[in-house]
This record gives sequence, C-alpha cells and structure tokens, in this order.
Amino acid sequence: MSPTHRRTESPAPTPSATRWWAGAAVVAVASAVAYLRPWTQPDPAPIVANAASGAPSPGSPFGATLATQAPAPGAAPDGMRWIPGGEFSMGSDVESESLCRLPGITRDAVPIHRVVVSGFWMDVTEVTNAQFEAFVAATGYVTVAEQTPTLEEFPTAPPENLIAGSTVFTPTPEAVPLDDYFRWWNYVRGADWRHPTGLDSTLEGRAQHPVVQVAYEDAAAYALWAGKRLPTEAEWEFAARGGLAGRLYAWGDELTIGGKFQANIYQGNFPVIGGDTGADGFKGIAPVAQYPPNAYGLYDVSGNVWEWVSDWYRPDTYARRKLAGEAVRDPRGPDASYDPSEPGQPKRVHRGGSFLCTDRYCTRYMIGTRGKGEVRTASNHLGFRCVKVAR
Repeated sequence: MSPTHRRTESPAPTPSATRWWAGAAVVAVASAVAYLRPWTQPDPAPIVANAASGAPSPGSPFGATLATQAPAPGAAPDGMRWIPGGEFSMGSDVESESLCRLPGITRDAVPIHRVVVSGFWMDVTEVTNAQFEAFVAATGYVTVAEQTPTLEEFPTAPPENLIAGSTVFTPTPEAVPLDDYFRWWNYVRGADWRHPTGLDSTLEGRAQHPVVQVAYEDAAAYALWAGKRLPTEAEWEFAARGGLAGRLYAWGDELTIGGKFQANIYQGNFPVIGGDTGADGFKGIAPVAQYPPNAYGLYDVSGNVWEWVSDWYRPDTYARRKLAGEAVRDPRGPDASYDPSEPGQPKRVHRGGSFLCTDRYCTRYMIGTRGKGEVRTASNHLGFRCVKVAR
C-alpha cells in the first residue's frame, strides 16, 4: 500500500492534511488533452485456446486463456514486445486473502470476469531514469513533484510550508501497528525523479533503475512524447499473465522457484529500519530486468515499482463488468474515479506491486490484484511502462 496524496499544507502528511490535486502546468495540460483523444484498435484476429499454459488449474474459477492467433504486425519497436491479445479471465480469487495479513486485498479485484483485448506492443521494462532523462532533456518537462505549491492553491498554508517535494517511504525505528501508512510515509522536501528520496539522493549509478516520483500526468506526458500511451488495466493484466490462466504470480502459483525469489519484494520485518533482509537479492529498488521475464518477455510485472495504468479507479468496476454477462472487449475503465474511503480524491489504478510489498501487509504483487493512487501523487516506489497500438 502507498500514500494516495501528493501535497499537504505541512511537509509531513497526516490523515487530516489538506491534499493537493490542482490542475497541471500548461505543458502537462497539453499533454493530457492529447493523451485523452480517442484511440482505436485494429480489427480483432481469431482467438483460439492456448497451449497447456493457457489452461487454469483443476477446479479454478478462472477460464482458459484464448490467445489471438496472428503474428506480430512487423518488427518490434525498440525495447518492446508483441502482446497478441485474446480472451482471458481477469481479476482475483477471494481465497487469495489468506496470503496476506492485511484484510481486503482482493476486495476490489473481484469478481473474476471475461475480457477480450486486442493485440499491442508493450515496453519490456518499466521506463528507466535514463529514458525519462532523455524526455526531460528534449522537452524541458517539469514534473508535478518539482512544482512549488502556491498561496493561490493553498490560501491557508503558511508560506514556509509551500515547498516542492513528494512522498517517500521512511522506515520506522521500531515495529509499529500496520493500521496507518502515515507512520512510514513522509512528505519530503526536494524529493522528485532526480532525487528519489530527497535532496541528499541522486541518480548516480541508477540510470537503469525505473524512474519513480512521477505522477500520472508525468507518465502520460512521457508516453505521448514517445509515441505511445499508458496501458489500460485490462491490457496490463493480460500482458502480465503471459498466457497463464488464473495463476497467483506471473510465473505460477508458488512465490519462489527452487527457493529463489522471482521478483523484488520485501522480506523481513516491515516497515522498520533494516527490516528488509534482501533475500530476493535487493534491499530497496532494483535495476530493471534482474529477474526472469514472463512468457511474453516482460520483466518486473510483479514487484520493484508500481505502475500507473490509464483506468480511473472504482472498487466496483469488475462487478459492473460481470453484470454484462459476456466478455467485455477492450475496456478502458469507468468514466470517473470513485473511492468510498476518499470520495473527493481522483484516483487512477496502479498495478504490479513494489519492492515494499510484503505478506505482512500487502501482497499486491499477486497478478490479479489492484492498487490505486491520487493522480497528482508521486512516490519513490511508483513508476510506469508504456504500450503502443499496432497500425
């Protein structure tokens, strides 16, 4: 789990703090408007049952994955893989609750329902610092976290509290109850994509780490510049499953294979200082592509950093689709956001979990589960990857 709000009227967020979700800068607005223009998919190809990998486990509530039987439409764009599309069962099983000490882990990811997605290209990895740096150098783009709040936006805030920054995971000196994530998240002055954990941090040696501290509009602006877009939630899950039907993880139903972790997640005592044992090979964020890819050649679809997708968040999205009674084709999510726990905050869906996900608190590295975040909130465990529609 992560904080859902970007700015407060004090440097450290509290549950009652006033949240920032003001309009974007002019360049970001232009990017967002262009991004929201309608996009089209090519005519669908026939879909047939996959090989054995597309069949669910016996007794599973998931149906088989039916992959589109058509070759990739040409050479792959640099750093992308062809995702064939097809029909699959999307969502999570309530029995997954037993894998996490935090109740409700699958509450917004049920019921399981059938979805059809058209083929598309997808980035092999999350967008890296080097790639994002090239975008900023070419455009002069300024991210949300780098923008200083103004008195016009927060008329009651003391001027000394109007500082640019973002949210950063801050381990606690001792064990704490896990009922309030504000215990381990803080608003940090100067935290942005160049300084992921604050002004004393840099990108030295981190060119191939996923870029973090990007709000939704920042990710959308990059995608537009790159001639791509952010994936829909359905596209992301189809791609992440890699043809497997109803498995807990991108690699199967066991968290480890031969005793080896397959993703960068948190092992140990969360969220205390030094609590992450690094049993998976990393303490904290890792460079991209350090673990085996899934069957579609995609890296880090579980763990490392959360990924923005384009769908607005609602906890009842899947229930509404299920009512249709048939497979939904190329869903783009609801028309607007609604989170009953914070109804005034516009949120988009996050997918994939991060290096902070743990069975002590949050197992949303499970492939069918969902996250959420306020659209102008950035953090040091949130990034993105892009897709490109075949033409």
